[in-house]
Amino acid sequence: MRLRPSFLLAAVLLLGAARPVRAQDARPIPYPVLPSPQFERAVERGTRTATGMPGPRYWTNSADYTIHAELSPDTRMLRGQETIRYHNHSPDDLDRILVHLRQNLHKEGVIRNRPQQLTGGMHLSEVRYNGEVLLEHASGRNPGPGYFIDGTVMRLTPPEPLASGATATLTFSWSFEVPGLGAPRMGQDGEVFYLGYWYPQLAVYDDVNGWKADPYMGNGEFYMDYGAYDVAIDVPEGWLVGATGVLRNPEEVLSEQTRARLAMAADNRGSGAVVHVVEAGDRAPGRSTAASADGRLTWRFHAGNVRDFAFGTSARYLWDATTAEVGDRDGDGTEDFAMIHALYRPEAEAWDRSAEFGKFSIEYLSKMFMPYPYPHLTTVEGIIGGGMEYPMITLIGGARNDRSLFGVTFHEIGHMWFPMVVGQDEKQYTWMDEGLTSFNTNEGVAAFWNVNAWDPARQAYYRIAGTGREVEPMRHADLYPPNSPARGIASYSKPAVALNALRGLFGQERFMQAYREYARRWAYKHPQPYDLFNTFEEVLGTDLDWFWTTMFYTTWTLDQAVGAVDESAGEVVVTIRDEGLSPMPTPVRVTYADGSVAEQTLPVDVWLGGAREAMLRFDPGTVVRVEIDPERFLPDVERANNVWEH
Repeated sequence: MRLRPSFLLAAVLLLGAARPVRAQDARPIPYPVLPSPQFERAVERGTRTATGMPGPRYWTNSADYTIHAELSPDTRMLRGQETIRYHNHSPDDLDRILVHLRQNLHKEGVIRNRPQQLTGGMHLSEVRYNGEVLLEHASGRNPGPGYFIDGTVMRLTPPEPLASGATATLTFSWSFEVPGLGAPRMGQDGEVFYLGYWYPQLAVYDDVNGWKADPYMGNGEFYMDYGAYDVAIDVPEGWLVGATGVLRNPEEVLSEQTRARLAMAADNRGSGAVVHVVEAGDRAPGRSTAASADGRLTWRFHAGNVRDFAFGTSARYLWDATTAEVGDRDGDGTEDFAMIHALYRPEAEAWDRSAEFGKFSIEYLSKMFMPYPYPHLTTVEGIIGGGMEYPMITLIGGARNDRSLFGVTFHEIGHMWFPMVVGQDEKQYTWMDEGLTSFNTNEGVAAFWNVNAWDPARQAYYRIAGTGREVEPMRHADLYPPNSPARGIASYSKPAVALNALRGLFGQERFMQAYREYARRWAYKHPQPYDLFNTFEEVLGTDLDWFWTTMFYTTWTLDQAVGAVDESAGEVVVTIRDEGLSPMPTPVRVTYADGSVAEQTLPVDVWLGGAREAMLRFDPGTVVRVEIDPERFLPDVERANNVWEH
């Protein structure tokens, strides 16, 4: 993505065409990718670069959380106390601090983009800043110390600005009713409670935007900083808990039998064996969990350098465990492992394979990118119709068979790399998380089930492309048309198809070199789309603005066709027509009657020059077949005209 003057529509240049140029033949030429003014200022300040590398002055803020939560399943209430140590690594003094209160999605009067159960939202009983009690302002215009709540975002004004390099301590006490079925990404059904977005969380202050605290409206997902979490979860005895982080007090909350079976699973490293840690007859205090005098247990977890914390709990869960090989995570030359856990109810179909699917996903993605960095991955069944990812843990619901459970499991685990490690802004650029993870999921599905996951018939993009219902991927998560497949296509399928096309153009080795380099550069940082674009361009050594603009900023479609095949004594001339709007290189394969094959590729520059037709010349012979894109990696929406046969 190199800055250059904007193109106007190029004049049409017909290469070898005999017919005259008509006005309707003129093709639009993609404009260059122009970074936002905020991104350009970040480059000038040295926090970003034009090559895709973080700049020498790059920084991120961080927050360390200590939380005690008490869940009462009978009343569906969660109560919490929280202390946050917020570290201002930015060069700026912060005269305000923004905090997400996402449970206010369920509060009357809050703006939403889908219907929600009203629970009253999050009730704050105390807010402190460096030990000083802050009071709520009636409006956001009061400049004095205190806080104002605007929907799902708290705007906190400290007594003094938080200086660059300083740390502040924020304290919250809160409670809310856990919403029932239908809540996005979390909730409860009376048997399973899954807590996501359940505590006051600091918004991101970054080097490009400053404070980035878009309200939570139900559809769009999230942008988060990294930090450490020490979380205590108080639940009834007999209730199993799966959570982000490492359980610090297993001897206090797990039965001796459960601990022994977990140790057995850990000892089976490399074997792939799945251990049934808690079976149907074990689901009781003293058998699955420890027993306690007051009927409650406190589970204590620690997680370092993660962007969020979630947990699921139920008295009806079975528990399976195995291990996954993740590669040399710590650089000591030896294989490292992660525990794989699956928590599910007995009636959940296909879930007896969840641990197996989790193991495969972690091992495959560790080889694809980088070793899985966390000590465990836990899949939790229930509540929602699809899946939702959190660090080290994912929630998966809905009726499943083996294939659908594998697909959603691999996809949600894929998010452990994007955005859990590579901390993209999914709220602003949904495709950066979902599109990359959809590409990775297709790769995993192909490897596990031995199918062609990239067959255009399997890609939803082709069902909407060119229909007028598509929207471009570079769109804010809350700005997609309601009740439309447009969001799913723009955020999931089309970016995956685009990455597959890019791989086809440059080859597996070079493509993966660029992809891994992007992940390496931006691990535990906050990349923008321009950082991804620039990294690929630097590694691949070419300007790809025509590709990024076409696939991510427009809804243009590709339609390349074999126009004519002319044989003569001296040569075979193949005429290619460009009948769409998207410019792409054109790989062409010619098959002769004797079975021999010849291949050439028209470079994209032919179409960027404005041509609608171009010719390729091949050696003479009797041609029986000509095909454009025989490997079928280009996003051509009309493949019937890609083939000519004698």
